[in-house]
Amino acid sequence: MTIQRGVRILAMACAMAPIALRAEVVDSSAAGFTVKQTVTMHAAPQEVYRRIFHIGEWWSSQHTFSGDAHNLSLEEKAGGCFCEKLANGGAVKNMEVVSMAPGKSVVLHGVLGPLQTLAATGSLQILLTPADAGTKVEVTYVVGGYLPAGLNTWAAPVDGVLKEQFTRLKALLEKGDPAAK
Repeated sequence: MTIQRGVRILAMACAMAPIALRAEVVDSSAAGFTVKQTVTMHAAPQEVYRRIFHIGEWWSSQHTFSGDAHNLSLEEKAGGCFCEKLANGGAVKNMEVVSMAPGKSVVLHGVLGPLQTLAATGSLQILLTPADAGTKVEVTYVVGGYLPAGLNTWAAPVDGVLKEQFTRLKALLEKGDPAAK
């Protein structure tokens, strides 16, 4: 078998395989980017919504300032803080809840991780829609601002981090373990 034929077969197999989570950079420029994740979770919208606010149970410790996701909290109220406790009384405010509709949506404003050191702002929208198999979850994160090298350089890494987090939420809801594959 030639290498080209092997690559074509692998590409066809990947195209036919069920996709657990579709992630993409919708657009990007020097001034900002939009990333979008879409996944169906086998749980009712109300349960997905409830678990979103238990963020320390499913967010990866690798993507925290403290190294421990159990230090994360997300308050279920307008103005609620997506915060992280740090050693010696320190803290990080990642985002703030600006709107929520139980079982339907959550919108947060702010920037995550290393984006906090940039002249940037962001809006993260999580939409929950009933689906045959449970809940269709659409996560859209729009970031804008200034970075000399261009914010577009952050689009793919941010997309990858969000994909990991929502894959973990799906695994928690469906398998009881956010690290389950």
